Amino acid sequence: MLVARAKSNAVDVLSLTDHDEVRGIGQAREAAAQLGMRFVPGVEISITWAGESIHIVGLQIDENNASLVKGLAETRSGRLLRGRAIAAKLKALGIPDAFEGATKFADNPHTMSRKHFARFLVECDACADIQDAFDRYLKQGKSAFVPHRWANLTDAINWIHRAGGVAVVAHPGRYPLSELAFSAFLDEFKQLGGAGIEIVTGSHTVDQYQKYAKIAARYGLKGSVGSDFHSPGESRSDLGSMPPLPEGVVPVWHDWF
Repeated sequence: MLVARAKSNAVDVLSLTDHDEVRGIGQAREAAAQLGMRFVPGVEISITWAGESIHIVGLQIDENNASLVKGLAETRSGRLLRGRAIAAKLKALGIPDAFEGATKFADNPHTMSRKHFARFLVECDACADIQDAFDRYLKQGKSAFVPHRWANLTDAINWIHRAGGVAVVAHPGRYPLSELAFSAFLDEFKQLGGAGIEIVTGSHTVDQYQKYAKIAARYGLKGSVGSDFHSPGESRSDLGSMPPLPEGVVPVWHDWF
């Protein structure tokens, strides 16, 4: 179990930030309490900004907030439609039953993502590993890629704020935005009340830690740490393996404990 793995890796404070879903928070909170760990309820919301998919993390949220729950449900409904479209493309390429195969990994079709299709492609020996599945079929421009329009930045931050949470830009080093576009994005994020940016994350290189620490200082944002852990063998970093924030960065959790 995720929480038990975090505890065994000496994690003191854990946040669960599932993609566009909050239903696992109650169980994770209870497990963390039983193991004597501090728990931060969270979510990772998929948005579209300037045609690119970006993730906004909400931390310290009330997972029962009606506005948040409704917004996430609307976002998830698009995943189901996109999943069926991806499966249709894979079938045309000679790989049948992809929707059913991906559903097995997603549990709930409404939370289906490209990574679930990647797992299916590995399982049926169509691809060597997750990265190979994205490189051959699922990346933008590849034969089974299907775009999806997620929530917008304003909606995502409003949902987080209405749920009493703090908005954080997730793994900024992953987005294919020019320096000018990324600056415009951060300007808008800050104007809407965004408060933090992930600096140390499993998706960043060591050099990027310093890069985004400087960006955080420039925009007056607090720093966050996230392993971007999904499951063993599928993530760059394990729970509890990330180094601390660079010196001088104010952590987003500074006033929480």
